[in-house]
Amino acid sequence: MQFKQISANNSPIQDVILAAFDTRIDVAGGWGYTQKEATVLTDNPQLLPLEQLEHMLVSMRTYLEMNMTLPKEARYGSININEKTRELYSENNKTYHKVTYKISAMKESDYATFIEEYKEGYGKASFDVEAHFRRRKEATLIRIMPYWFNVSQIN
Repeated sequence: MQFKQISANNSPIQDVILAAFDTRIDVAGGWGYTQKEATVLTDNPQLLPLEQLEHMLVSMRTYLEMNMTLPKEARYGSININEKTRELYSENNKTYHKVTYKISAMKESDYATFIEEYKEGYGKASFDVEAHFRRRKEATLIRIMPYWFNVSQIN
């Protein structure tokens, strides 16, 4: 399934983050879909570990793509993001991290149905736990997505 990429052309990335998540993060650039559109980390006043700051930004992009910008019936929830690979690039005196994440999610409506089914069935002899979790796994969408960060200003 393809999700619409978030554009940084209409609003600066930090403005979108503030409006959508009520959080101030010192960033510029784009949403990290390519090296050219890398998210530029301009400061880290909270001194978060860099991997944590990057994970927070990819979580925000993912929620915008898969939930907040979609009609209610198309929204995904139960979103989990795990780092798979991390690469370091240097080009034109700039340092980049290309981090690839495994993102799993389920349609919100499906997730609600599975939770209700589990609550009602758990502990009953007629409830097939293995079949329940097999169907949940089949309903889960898996995406492998790169995210580019320009870390030159904070390294």
